[in-house]
Amino acid sequence: MFGLETDIFILLAFSILAACAFEFVNGFHDTANAVATVIYTNSLKPNIAVMWSGFCNFLGVFFGGIAVAMGIVNLLPVEMLIDQNVYHSIAMVFALLFSAIIWNLGTWYFGLPSSSSHTLIGSILGVGLAFTFMPENTKGAGVNWTKAEELFMSLLTSPIFGFALAIIIMFMLRRLLSKPLRDVVFSEPKKNQPPPLWIRAILVMTCTLVSFFHGSNDGQKGVGLVMLILIGIVPAHFALDNSVNPAEMRGDLVKIEQTVSRIDSSKLSETDRGKLRSIHEEIAALNTLISQPLLDKKLPLEARMGARRSLLLISRNTKTILDNGDATLNTEDKAYLKMQSGSEKGIRRYTDYAPDWVILMISLSLGLGTMVGWKRIVVTIGEKIGKQHLTYAQGASAELVAASTIGVSSYLGLPVSTTHVLSSGIAGSMVASKGVKNLQAGTIRNIVIAWVLTLPVTMLLSGTLYAFFRWIF
Repeated sequence: MFGLETDIFILLAFSILAACAFEFVNGFHDTANAVATVIYTNSLKPNIAVMWSGFCNFLGVFFGGIAVAMGIVNLLPVEMLIDQNVYHSIAMVFALLFSAIIWNLGTWYFGLPSSSSHTLIGSILGVGLAFTFMPENTKGAGVNWTKAEELFMSLLTSPIFGFALAIIIMFMLRRLLSKPLRDVVFSEPKKNQPPPLWIRAILVMTCTLVSFFHGSNDGQKGVGLVMLILIGIVPAHFALDNSVNPAEMRGDLVKIEQTVSRIDSSKLSETDRGKLRSIHEEIAALNTLISQPLLDKKLPLEARMGARRSLLLISRNTKTILDNGDATLNTEDKAYLKMQSGSEKGIRRYTDYAPDWVILMISLSLGLGTMVGWKRIVVTIGEKIGKQHLTYAQGASAELVAASTIGVSSYLGLPVSTTHVLSSGIAGSMVASKGVKNLQAGTIRNIVIAWVLTLPVTMLLSGTLYAFFRWIF
């Protein structure tokens, strides 16, 4: 398959299997985020809740798009990591996979609602930083720090937003609902007795939304991980979307070159002038490639990784010049370049994609993982964050916060921690009820410690494993 040597094919298959294992672990690690409230309010039986959540996670991955997946792929400048030694790429894949799985399993075992998003991003950053010091790296940093900054802000602000929004929703419910309704929704569930039908419907709906959006966000990270593996090990086959005729980019390149030519380079910084020259050079290289006869409307295998690199450089350099604000262009030209550099309608449509079989494979892995191993973290979320039993209002508020935050983040193409958003939402609902004293300090401390440690530990672990696997291979 793909014309690979037997040992490399085996390592590729093992890498993809490990990526599915990561997503499977992600499923049962994060299931509690969606099912804890419906279980602890007796809205659904545990087995029914996890099966329904698993199905919704599956749908979320399959229909949630790939914007977040490409954010993961573009965090690591993969084109810089591709050299003549494919085993270096395999070492990269193994390092980030093993470190992510080890940390996820460890935090699950101790019942800590840790973030799979933090885990995967930390693992990728660790590999990128380790590569920075490798002898074959002659092009500087091994991490796309612009993309990393976007992801950091998303992961940092989402729990704070979730905490605050849950308090606001609880306040609004107390103010807007009549006393008879308040007495119902702010009461604790009676043992083994389901809530009134209308409350049950609301809680099941919020569980459904959290599950779907969890799939559309966390599931996409698995898709991005598999694409990282495929591009790293078999770039000739997966560097570009081969279903799109590369000859179509000719018109885009002509207009991009005409537009950037209207930028007054004398008003740019020296760095941006270099990026502008790079844009012209990469456009010329791509024009040379696509002007040659194309067999079956595809670029030659040996040219595809180079074409990917050129497209990404054009996109990133254009975005950087525009963001710096010194480009002398009218509003229409700026809008066109932004569309080309950051939209699936622009030149990124050739590089930002995922085959249907990858999406289906990750959908199944996440969905199946959701159906097992959920009890440890459900107990933490349902019983150990606050000192009181979850009320109907608290459960609905926390899940509404989680669903809306994750949904917006997925739309913007930003990974977000489902775990931390929902945990902070529950904490906010507890504080809104009886103040900070209503939180269990020990649990909150452990969650915060896990949140703080995840990035540095996974970065150190993946960087060390990367060096170790390179030594082995």
